[in-house]
Amino acid sequence: MPSTPLPRLILASGSTYRRELLSRLRLPFDAVSPDIDESPLAGEAPADTALRLAVAKAEAVAAGSGEALIIGSDQLATLDDAQIGKPGTHEAALAQLQWMRGREVLFHTALCVLDTRQAAPRRLQYDNVPTRVRFRNLPDAELDAYLRIEQPYDCAGSAKNEALGIAILENIRSDDPTALTGLPLIALVSMLRTAGMPLFAD
Repeated sequence: MPSTPLPRLILASGSTYRRELLSRLRLPFDAVSPDIDESPLAGEAPADTALRLAVAKAEAVAAGSGEALIIGSDQLATLDDAQIGKPGTHEAALAQLQWMRGREVLFHTALCVLDTRQAAPRRLQYDNVPTRVRFRNLPDAELDAYLRIEQPYDCAGSAKNEALGIAILENIRSDDPTALTGLPLIALVSMLRTAGMPLFAD
């Protein structure tokens, strides 16, 4: 008997980190970078911003994608009720790490799966996976050396935990070890199963 074709899977992201994570599931997928305004709304809580943007990314990609399961994700880091964005420059990254050293930072990694295989109502699953990260209390010279080696200027919080950034972290607390990298795979697998995606297809 012929096997049932897999639903089309689309990652609504231009992030190489998220593509690498999704490839662990060994499912064929397309990656499409969404064009949305990622600015937070006035008075919006960080977790709400992350969830709204994750859904907005999926919906933006859904507009021209036909029938598919579309994955959206977004991440925000917060300290002292302030959002920590991507530093962009060495100087900004050093300032971030100086602010965060010896302290615990809360990362919100929002995830959604939008199922467009029926016109209405389109099924939407979403969740926020929090991760608490304590940074080591390191001197400026070590932080500067780390940044010059790693150059994590495109990462919120200036630390790639999947690379040398792990050396500036004291501990990580989360229900999903891949959330901090940008795509919570444990939560995603649950959503894909709910949507009927076989995870172990030949």
